[in-house]
Amino acid sequence: QWINPDFGTPELQTHYNNIKQMVKEKTGRAMQEKERERKGKNGKIIKVAGCSPIREGVLLIRPDTTLADVRKFGEECQRRWGITPLQIFLHKDEGHWLNGQPKTEDKESFQVGNRWFKPNYHAHVVFDWMNHETGKSRKLNDEDMATMQTLASDILLMERGQAKAVTGKEHLERNDFIIEKQKAELQRIEEIKRHKEQQVSLAEQELKQVKAEIRTDKLKSAATDVATAITSGVGSLFGSGKLKDLEQANEGLRHEISKRDKSIDNLKIQMQQMQEQHGNQIRNIQGIHNQELEAKDKEISRLNTILEKAFNWFPLFKEMLRMEKLCHVIGFTKGMIDSLLYKKEAIRCSGKIYSEEHRRKFDVKNDIFRVEKNPTDSNKLVLTINRQPISEWFREQWEKLRRGLRQTVEEPRKSRGIKL
Repeated sequence: QWINPDFGTPELQTHYNNIKQMVKEKTGRAMQEKERERKGKNGKIIKVAGCSPIREGVLLIRPDTTLADVRKFGEECQRRWGITPLQIFLHKDEGHWLNGQPKTEDKESFQVGNRWFKPNYHAHVVFDWMNHETGKSRKLNDEDMATMQTLASDILLMERGQAKAVTGKEHLERNDFIIEKQKAELQRIEEIKRHKEQQVSLAEQELKQVKAEIRTDKLKSAATDVATAITSGVGSLFGSGKLKDLEQANEGLRHEISKRDKSIDNLKIQMQQMQEQHGNQIRNIQGIHNQELEAKDKEISRLNTILEKAFNWFPLFKEMLRMEKLCHVIGFTKGMIDSLLYKKEAIRCSGKIYSEEHRRKFDVKNDIFRVEKNPTDSNKLVLTINRQPISEWFREQWEKLRRGLRQTVEEPRKSRGIKL
């Protein structure tokens, strides 16, 4: 697993609460968490979804996929769309039992005892979907999401799925997808159950048939015994050759009945052994899974405790991490970030710097950057350009750009005049 160290706490609930506070500070309004309804211009009721600042995605991966591979995907998503990966978990110990042999093209399933297990290799990626400069959520359209899927397939070397325009399938939200998967799993279990019931039914029918044959054989045996007894009274008159033949046939029937009884007993024993073996395999896998989950929970708890202590002992540590992330987004190199944060030196820059809020770059020329304490809060840090907070400077540059574009558009309109 991987926890983003730039956000101070790996506890998602704590991070969620921090986002709510940030939205309130940036926008002056509380974050809209619940779904609400509003009336459109045509009078229809429109449902507006609540804000989802933390979102989770699931990626199919290869058996040899590493955390570094999935982190590369998360970093590329952050660079392109500004969504920040918070946590990454690789799951390579999940899957399901196959009902029979795997398909020829299936190279991942493996055999455990007499059964085949198909693993489900996947990764969970938890994203922060917020713009922490504006307090608003990132807006990704269908094209962005399709590009993200293509990006994942390229980085993780997976086969790209077909678009829904081709397949005709509608997109399912995460909870709906889980429900559909559970329905499919229940359906698979029901099919296995019906198969087992059919096997039991066939076994019971075979048992009834064997019992019926046994009863018939016993009746035949009894009739043979009676015939033998009757005939034995006449044997002294006609000789004992036929009597011996009848006795041998009777003994053969008894031997056949004994063999069938043993076959039925063996069948019952085999069925019981198969059920016990299946139950043991499931319990072993569940036990291993529970042990790994418990170990992960302990490790997460230990790391949480260490981080909480670090933040309490060094109040500016969290701010330093935030400044490092901001400098990285702006486009500073590692050496420039080291000078600003660790050497606490001012740097002079020329070139272009990136604004995450406005999603564009602005020119700088011989401007001086510093990391200073916030004048209104000594426990906060602020990045300044020529002693001006960087967020204010970005807004000024954006307004200048907008005014320039507006003048460029209005001048041709004024020169058109009146045509007769």
